[in-house]
Amino acid sequence: MLDFLGYLEFERGLSRNTLEAYRTDLLQFGRWLAEHELNADTVTGREVSDFVADLAAGNGKPPASPATIHRKTACLRSFYRHLRREGVRDSDPTAAITSPRRGRKLPRVLSRDEVNKLLAAPSGTEPASLRDRALLELMYACGLRASEAIGLELSDVDTDEEVLRARGKGSKERVVPIGRAALDALRIYLERGRPKLVRGAGEAHLFVNFRGGPLTRQGLYKIVRRHAASVGLADRMSPHTLRHTFATHLLAGGCDLRSVQEMLGHADVATTQLYTHLSSDRLKDVYFKAHPRARV
Repeated sequence: MLDFLGYLEFERGLSRNTLEAYRTDLLQFGRWLAEHELNADTVTGREVSDFVADLAAGNGKPPASPATIHRKTACLRSFYRHLRREGVRDSDPTAAITSPRRGRKLPRVLSRDEVNKLLAAPSGTEPASLRDRALLELMYACGLRASEAIGLELSDVDTDEEVLRARGKGSKERVVPIGRAALDALRIYLERGRPKLVRGAGEAHLFVNFRGGPLTRQGLYKIVRRHAASVGLADRMSPHTLRHTFATHLLAGGCDLRSVQEMLGHADVATTQLYTHLSSDRLKDVYFKAHPRARV
């Protein structure tokens, strides 16, 4: 198992959270094998299917959700592909396994009016307010994940070329344009806010906390939630909501799918296609409200 996790970390560059989830899933599978006096090197496809069936049934525990089962079976498939590459097994016992279909949950997005209210929430000229405004503007302008926003360094932002470099999943980098409003907020933060927060310290990260150190994921979450609550959006917001909203608004405004995929850093365009459903729903809503014969 350690060899497999090492492969995922160093060769595939998976995040720490993903590695921990895979480790937990493999340990659970290992316990199940031990309880049934089975071995990972010799287990059959039928026996792996029994494990998946036990997850769904619960057997004295709460049944696993379809999404959880989907993740665990994906972990096992990857694990046994690795064992085959390493010559530990000749066959793949997960080849015939089918996991339950996951219901595709559409993410929440904000309207343009709601975005404007949120981005206007950090008022005043205090350093923290200037930071919060630049942070929210940049996350919406560039579709950043929370980890990408807090991971940004000064050298990742080029205000002259009006672009930034984001480091996504698997340490993949992409270049994203910065819109005018976000660029203005960022320049003001860099000139009047950040210097007062870092107090001369040589901190490389773009966004810092009140002690001048790198902003954490928890700190970012609190900033987003605080300003969302101040404009009545507490029940509709998470840091990722701005990323969803970025993609949906671009597509609704006529941006092509491939460009949105590239700006989001999605490896598969199928992931980006989720947002086309949101955009079409918005268009239908506008149509039925506006067209004089839409509801005749």
